[in-house]
Amino acid sequence: MKKNQAAASVLFACGLAVMGCGQKSPEMTLEEIAEYTKNSGALLLEKTKSKPWNGGPYSDGTEGGTWYSSVSADPKTFNQYIAERDAESAGIINQTLEALVDYDTSSKQWVPKAALFEVETDEENGTLTVHYTLRDNLYWTWHGSEKKVPVTADDIVFWYNEIAGDPEFQSSGYNSQFVSMPDGTSQRIQCVKISDRKFDFVFPRIIADPLLATNMEFCPSFIYKKAKEEKGAAGVKDLFKADCDVTEIPSMGRWHITEYVPGQRIVYKKNPHYWEKDSAGQTATYVQTKIVQIVGNPRTEYLLFKQGKMELYSPTPEEVDAVINGQNGGYTVFRSEGSLSAGMWTFNQNPKNREKNFYTWFTKKEFRQAMSCLLNRERIISQTYRGLAEPKYHFFPHVNPYYNEEITLKYRFDKEQAVRLLARIGISRDAQGTMRDAHGNEIAFDLTIASGSTTANDIAQIVADECAGIGITIRVRQVDFQKLIEHLTATYDWQSVFIGLGSNIFPTQGSNVWPSTGNLHVWYPEQKTPATEWEARIDYLYNEGSYTNSSRQAKKIWDEYQSILLEQCPVIYLVSTKSFTALQDKWDSSNFFYDNMNGALTERIFLSGIR
Repeated sequence: MKKNQAAASVLFACGLAVMGCGQKSPEMTLEEIAEYTKNSGALLLEKTKSKPWNGGPYSDGTEGGTWYSSVSADPKTFNQYIAERDAESAGIINQTLEALVDYDTSSKQWVPKAALFEVETDEENGTLTVHYTLRDNLYWTWHGSEKKVPVTADDIVFWYNEIAGDPEFQSSGYNSQFVSMPDGTSQRIQCVKISDRKFDFVFPRIIADPLLATNMEFCPSFIYKKAKEEKGAAGVKDLFKADCDVTEIPSMGRWHITEYVPGQRIVYKKNPHYWEKDSAGQTATYVQTKIVQIVGNPRTEYLLFKQGKMELYSPTPEEVDAVINGQNGGYTVFRSEGSLSAGMWTFNQNPKNREKNFYTWFTKKEFRQAMSCLLNRERIISQTYRGLAEPKYHFFPHVNPYYNEEITLKYRFDKEQAVRLLARIGISRDAQGTMRDAHGNEIAFDLTIASGSTTANDIAQIVADECAGIGITIRVRQVDFQKLIEHLTATYDWQSVFIGLGSNIFPTQGSNVWPSTGNLHVWYPEQKTPATEWEARIDYLYNEGSYTNSSRQAKKIWDEYQSILLEQCPVIYLVSTKSFTALQDKWDSSNFFYDNMNGALTERIFLSGIR
């Protein structure tokens, strides 16, 4: 698509958003459309509310009401162990569980959930222990039954040692149970029962984030241990399959699962035995019933919300205009100030492709830096997000304790700088304006995106258009998401890609992404030894930072870490978008919060007018 055509099509789409259906609207000039596009974001923001989590306090509510939500697919299992491989299933079963601790983004402190904690550091021996004590009002319960089984230390110790810690189970949490020692060996973190309510995690060396490393959700040992003893790993895997009687699933969380109708719905009922109480002493879950509708089509979710059959809806970028301007007293739209994570553009540097021309280009930092200089984030924000986004120029998000505003990307949109960088590695334009390398090969490569995303496609077309302006050809290819994951993690037969990998809220997160051995070290995963000097340095800094609990010393480590990644550009961040969610007005918003760290907090929500 040519530049003028691309711009016109985007502006045309923006123009359509301000036209009502079924009526003739006055024509707008291109200048008027451009001015509307420039100002529409601010106009939309004026119609939304900001209510980030600020640490409370919560208001006491009154019980009652049914909360309708949705998922995109049926659960594959109700077994927590199996669900760790399927986010949809995990989100469903986790409603019946509780983590040991939680991180309060307002105070930037860890807070107790299922357990109280104390961190003890032994500087002399270089070891660390986290002492946990379970709350005394934690029970495994079943809907409609008075049976209550106390949650004990046995549950945590068994789950950590015998499920996550058993290699036969191939749990995603297995590798995180080991600590690299200064001599290069690896030692395991020990989980030890002290009493029925007390247990310890004993670290063989001091680490930076022991609560992050030990926080977990777990299931009852009296069920899972019996299954393992009788039939081993196969017995555990057979528990709570998708066709099980869901009323037999125990809960120590906010909810009991009471019904599952495949292809239709999952029904939850409030757990009256849940530990958290309000100031009046009643269970701090006010909604009585939660119905999760199984909806395969995202468009159907929007229709359900407009019909009042869903309580909360987060619009896609394409729907923001319609959702915000559609408020008519039926719902209120809340905004966050921008997502913590951002999509990224990355380039395949796997030597499996060493015979391909693109491998020679992509493995040179000047090429990657040049691509960053061709990424017109301001145009993307204006045309794709109506101004409702910000450029992503920092590696860590601002909530990361080691975010440093001064460490920022130098390679911003500048076509002349891109040309100079490419010239350093022998890439220049021929007489026809086509960029070629020193061997005469045309600089042309694929940019793969997940199919079905209009936004990703719009951004990719803008990138392709800007690159075409200096003689580089980018072929945008849409691929099914599962196929894309296969390319990235198994076949490695891709060239460049847009992908999202979450956010580093803590610097030690992303152990499978940033160290060179990681299976999601996207540009070249699972390296036996670091392929480059800078990756070796990143490995070293990541390891040092992971075992440094001195903030002053850690800052030096993480400052250098960020600086290297922003200089080498193995990934190029795109933009950080503002996000929105709409809440039906029948709900009192006193206990509702929405921000870029926590998403929508609805745990203590209650109906309006019944306090």
